[in-house]
Amino acid sequence: MSSLDKKVDFQPKVLVFACNWCSYAGADMAGVSRLQMPPNCRVIRVMCSARVRAEAVLSALAKGIDGVLVLGCHPGECHYSEGNYYTRRRGLMLEKLLDTFGIERERFQVRWVSASEGVKFADTIKEVVDAIYKLGPNTIFE
Repeated sequence: MSSLDKKVDFQPKVLVFACNWCSYAGADMAGVSRLQMPPNCRVIRVMCSARVRAEAVLSALAKGIDGVLVLGCHPGECHYSEGNYYTRRRGLMLEKLLDTFGIERERFQVRWVSASEGVKFADTIKEVVDAIYKLGPNTIFE
């Protein structure tokens, strides 16, 4: 099977870590509103976006996940005061680390979605899946 055939059949697998207090509630709002979203995302609820360690992101990518999205509360609105600031710093560090490993930065993204932003949640998922689709399959660890 050629790389072109792989690209045609490619359906990106995206892992989404969503903050319990804002982003996961935004996902719930999107579902209740029956907004259309790509089915190839798996959402994991975490108590705070700051709980997502770099090791979890790298492990997911190493195991064949095509992209990882971390969703948290908007800066200044974190349930735990400063969690999303830690997330932002960790995200910047992780992007540099991905560059070092030769992995496209776009495979990892950090975004902010609040509980009332169901439409933004759905739009963010679509944007990330489209970006990963354009990158193609994650083959860095094959």
